[in-house]
Amino acid sequence: LEERQVTGAIRTDFILSAEIMAIALNEISDMSTLLRAVTLAIVAIAITAAVYGAVALIVKMDDFGIHLAKEGTAARRALGRRIVGAMPRLLAALSIVGTAAMIWVGGSIIVHGLEDFHWDTLPHVVHEIEHVGESLLGGFGEWLFGAAAYGVIGLVVGAVVIAVAQLVQSRRSAAGADGAA
Repeated sequence: LEERQVTGAIRTDFILSAEIMAIALNEISDMSTLLRAVTLAIVAIAITAAVYGAVALIVKMDDFGIHLAKEGTAARRALGRRIVGAMPRLLAALSIVGTAAMIWVGGSIIVHGLEDFHWDTLPHVVHEIEHVGESLLGGFGEWLFGAAAYGVIGLVVGAVVIAVAQLVQSRRSAAGADGAA
């Protein structure tokens, strides 16, 4: 279970890191090539340390809980048992939050990329949705409605990519089965 959780966390964090690098690259696009390279290297190191450091701490938290539960005062052992007991729920919640963030940021990157190519229809719709949110709830509403729109776009594009990948895989499997017969 831990191996599967770690693999899923690494995959999610890798994708989020790539998304962060794409966002960073977009923000520094007017810099010289050397300055962009240095900036991206710094961002990459910071992201790696922060993301994988946090993942390592979370993954090893249950080991820490077990250590506490084995010795010491009753309060210390109880705390250790609570930590160990909370870990499955924490990992499940982080998996959901990480997946939602990946979908949300991915949708945002897609919309901003479309703007860069002057394909403005979808970005315009998202901006209108943000304006509706702003009119209802102020700045928070603008963020909330925009995040929801980016999430829906990320989810739709992700579903299409998964469907295409499964179709390609099934056709390859069928072609391999026909060739083996």
